[in-house]
Amino acid sequence: MSQQPSVPRLDLTPKLKRPLSLWNPLDYLRLLYWVFFFPQALRWYVDRFGGWYIPEEEMNWQKVWEWLRQNPIQRQLLFQGLIVKVATLLNLSLILQTVNVPFDWFGVVFGVGVGLAVGLGVNVAVGVAVGVAFGVVVNVVGGVVFGLGGLTGGITASVAAGVGGLTSGVAFGVAVNVAFGVFGGLAFEVFGGVAFGVAFGVYVGVAFGVFGGVALEATVGLAKGTVVGVVVGVGVGVVGSLAVLRPDMWLIGSLLNLRIVQNGSRFFPRITPLPLPYLDLRLQNWLQQNWEIGLHNTNQFLAYTLQFIPVVQAVNRVLATTSSDQIIWRISRLAEAPFDWKLILFASVPLDEYLKLELIEAFFIFPYSWQYRLRASLLLDTRLDTPARATAAGFWYLHEKQPAKAMEAFIVVRSLLYGEEMYILAQTLATFYKAKQLAAVATLEVPAFPQEPFLRPNVWNALISLRQVVEDVQLLERSLSGIAKSLAFSHSLGKLTNILNTADTLPQAERGLIIDIAQTWKDCLLQIAGEIGEISITQPVTNPYVIGDPVQDTLFVGREDVIAQLKELWVNSHQLQSVVLYGHRRMGKTSILLNAAQCLESGIQLAYVNLLRLGDSPQGVGEVLIAISDEISQVVKLPPPTDADLLNLPYRNFERYLKQITTQLKDGLIIALDEFEKIEDLIDAGKIPQDFMGYLRGLVQMSPKVAFALAGLHTLEEMTADYFQPFFASVIPIHVGFMRRAATRQILANPGEDFPLDCTPEALDEIYVLTHGQPYLVQLVGFQLVRRYNDFVFEQGHSRDPVFTVEDVEAVINDPEFFKRGSYYFDGVWGQAARGAGGQQAILQVLAPYPEGLNLDALAHSTGLGRENIQSALHALMRHDVVEEIEGNYRIIVELFRRWILRE
Repeated sequence: MSQQPSVPRLDLTPKLKRPLSLWNPLDYLRLLYWVFFFPQALRWYVDRFGGWYIPEEEMNWQKVWEWLRQNPIQRQLLFQGLIVKVATLLNLSLILQTVNVPFDWFGVVFGVGVGLAVGLGVNVAVGVAVGVAFGVVVNVVGGVVFGLGGLTGGITASVAAGVGGLTSGVAFGVAVNVAFGVFGGLAFEVFGGVAFGVAFGVYVGVAFGVFGGVALEATVGLAKGTVVGVVVGVGVGVVGSLAVLRPDMWLIGSLLNLRIVQNGSRFFPRITPLPLPYLDLRLQNWLQQNWEIGLHNTNQFLAYTLQFIPVVQAVNRVLATTSSDQIIWRISRLAEAPFDWKLILFASVPLDEYLKLELIEAFFIFPYSWQYRLRASLLLDTRLDTPARATAAGFWYLHEKQPAKAMEAFIVVRSLLYGEEMYILAQTLATFYKAKQLAAVATLEVPAFPQEPFLRPNVWNALISLRQVVEDVQLLERSLSGIAKSLAFSHSLGKLTNILNTADTLPQAERGLIIDIAQTWKDCLLQIAGEIGEISITQPVTNPYVIGDPVQDTLFVGREDVIAQLKELWVNSHQLQSVVLYGHRRMGKTSILLNAAQCLESGIQLAYVNLLRLGDSPQGVGEVLIAISDEISQVVKLPPPTDADLLNLPYRNFERYLKQITTQLKDGLIIALDEFEKIEDLIDAGKIPQDFMGYLRGLVQMSPKVAFALAGLHTLEEMTADYFQPFFASVIPIHVGFMRRAATRQILANPGEDFPLDCTPEALDEIYVLTHGQPYLVQLVGFQLVRRYNDFVFEQGHSRDPVFTVEDVEAVINDPEFFKRGSYYFDGVWGQAARGAGGQQAILQVLAPYPEGLNLDALAHSTGLGRENIQSALHALMRHDVVEEIEGNYRIIVELFRRWILRE
């Protein structure tokens, strides 16, 4: 036999598999039982069989009647409730008539009518769905209340003065108070609160007791009648409160459920708020053994009983003893879908303080000044003094749409497991939530997202989509292209619509915030929909992507970080500072040099020199300086020295030329020497003297208006020859690495004016995964995508959407032509791995079959290289942005390069 689980999975729902029948007498008894002993079953019945509902904010009488017309189950439920009410009062009347007690039939009819009117009014006031269940309770119990009032009125009218008057006062007070006590205890505790029901019973008892005393005035005297009435009223109030607390049900439930809580037990008390013995300890034990099943059981008790206090006590005890590495996970599961969100609140705020508050507010006969002083003495604020309370407060504030306060709570547990994620999540939501207009959205600075795996993956998926919307809105705000605006508009609107359509998959804590953000931003976009034009492509698309050549002018995007460093060194400094731009091949160094002066938006001029054009330089250093002088003269419009002068006295004549230039410069001159490793080759080949670098250093120090910008493959650490050291002591190194994801997306989505094609977010993500933001490869993928579109639409004559998908990207990179076109980059990186530390290519060959990478031991075993040689080779590969280390594993950074190695 299989072993039974130690933690039972409770199911306290009604065991009814069909709708109630109009023709089954037992169903009317079932409904009567539900109304007085299991009112939660009415809500369950409506949720399961009732169909759709009308939101509370859209409720009106016209919609109610239309809704009832289209929902036979709930229409029938209201009718059955009316039958139960009439039958109950009719039976009570017949019983009284049988024992010869006179009554007022008009009062009975009047009570039925008032109860019906109140029950129907609740449906509109509360909202049809919960309103039907609440309305049935109000209808039946309210009808009994007012019907008993009619009966009691008849009795009172027929009883004599004196002792008879006292009897009538007691009868009236007891009847009305018990009826209203049941009404408050069942209806308001299921749909309101325990304190309100208790206070309501006592208040009504006192009020109607006084009313009974006034009625006695004519027969027993004003003073005596009033005193007796108040005494009777208070007594009856106590009786009414007992009707709310239902100690009889507590006693029966305690005896029958002391050892075990059975699923489907008809004797488990559903209507007493008095804590059942040992229930909190039982729940605590279940939660400690199995948190998930324990939470399911707590929701069962919250949904189908009034045992809120034991549930709160059990949850708080377990959280108080939970380890720090479990606390955020446990409370996140607690906040996943609680039946009552106050369970989360009371994990941070004392429950007894809120019970006192409800009692204060319920006794509305107290003067306001009393209530104010009593409220001020309560401790109602969330507490952040323990990890459990701070975490619970964070989730509560997310649910209450107060992300800024959630940040304050999560910062307390930021150092715990998942604490940083929850802090950034709240910070991101707070950033998004404050943006109510598109202009504000466009200026948002989105915090950096944490690394996977996530505690809240669905929330992060939504936040990633919202971040993409921010990027689209930024493009929408700054772009002058109507097509680019149209694409950004369509893409962002689609993202927001998808978030709203799938909102039910989000956790409850963040759901309301994300819905509000997405709906607000969507409404803002729809307000400008008329300003956005439609896309129509009638001829082949001009390919804006550049492969092989430097990118210039408006096509140059995505290097804001490097440009910002250059601006700091060249514009915001007292004198120009020489720099070295380094990085591996095709990383965009040339494009940066060609666009730097324009991007800086200053008067600084830049003379670009491609040193590869020097060739072997048979004329030596004079030929090098001739090439540099020619480029400078085109920028500053000052004739250079003659070739003969530079060949005869190269250093002296070039220095004189620079001094002449500095006297005419207004802001400054940058001499950009690209492919700088050519100088090293010429020195090693003996074409130019070794003191050339020292001469350059002297030029750098000659004037604050002149600086050099060198670009090449090598870092400062790799230029070990002594003749390089004097120069590099005077320059600032700037690493040119991979582009960020946002820059990659910007290049692909908006490569030029009026570009009519677009990529899905998934396609953009896939391109980034394949290229890791390598500029040359990004441009190559974009170039091939446009070629594929033009060939399919205009050469083959097919029709397709102007949006590239992941399938398009896969088709492009699986085409053999792609790797042929990219051979310049792939061969360059592979060739560079053959220089310097030995074993680099061997390591790349071993790593290629493993996208996730290998550790050092596996590499040593597979390559046969010694550990020292492997570490030296890995160090070189990592400096050149070819390999990276992640958690002890070494992997090839660029996925397309890894696939090229496998192919070749």
